[in-house]
Amino acid sequence: MAATAAASAAGRALTEVRLVAVSKTFGLAHVEAAVAAGLHDLGENKVQEALRKQAATSTLQVNWHLIGHLQSNKARKAVAAFDWIHSVDSVDLLRRLDRAAAACGRSPNLLIQVDLAGEATKQGAPEPEVRRIIDAADTCRSVEIRGLMVLPPWSQDPEAARAYFRRLRQLRDELCAAGPVRSRLDQLSMGMSHDFEVAIEEGATMVRVGTALFGARPRAALATSEPERRSEPRSQESAGRSQ
Repeated sequence: MAATAAASAAGRALTEVRLVAVSKTFGLAHVEAAVAAGLHDLGENKVQEALRKQAATSTLQVNWHLIGHLQSNKARKAVAAFDWIHSVDSVDLLRRLDRAAAACGRSPNLLIQVDLAGEATKQGAPEPEVRRIIDAADTCRSVEIRGLMVLPPWSQDPEAARAYFRRLRQLRDELCAAGPVRSRLDQLSMGMSHDFEVAIEEGATMVRVGTALFGARPRAALATSEPERRSEPRSQESAGRSQ
């Protein structure tokens, strides 16, 4: 298995890496098959799509991950629906999530989506904003920042992502070194279907894998999914290599 080989090459145990099966745009049969195969972490891009799937699979044991961009007006629905939110990109969104979580008695784990490339088509916080979000998290009551997430610029060459994965790990280590309060930043969400092996070698604790597990996504779903295009350029989708 590729993930096992990548972990071994990096001197890591595969148990250190959480496989998030990206079920966005796939139907309930795919969700049920993934859980039956032992995959209990599922990733979705859209809050509404996830809510529909959750309602139909409420008897299954699943940790739901929001991996797509989160609009601030969806904060309440997101904290009620997801165990992990990978896309915090501002202090304002962090505070909205904290208030919403307190109101509904939930404590989701949060990751900061970091913009390391300055791409206009992608969301994410630049490094100075990441530090402001971390500082603001000290006053949160109901949510906790657990780590960082990155979406590198698309390239057919997985090695092109290595520098971004490495910088994300370095940034996490720098933040952790700032004091004991930062010691809970133990998660790095990085790597998708085409480059997860490189991500594991560079320290990923979560890899977001969709097409490598489920096959190519339905064309109609990709054509009508604008938020997904923001985080996955059209060339990536056309190659069938999206998360």
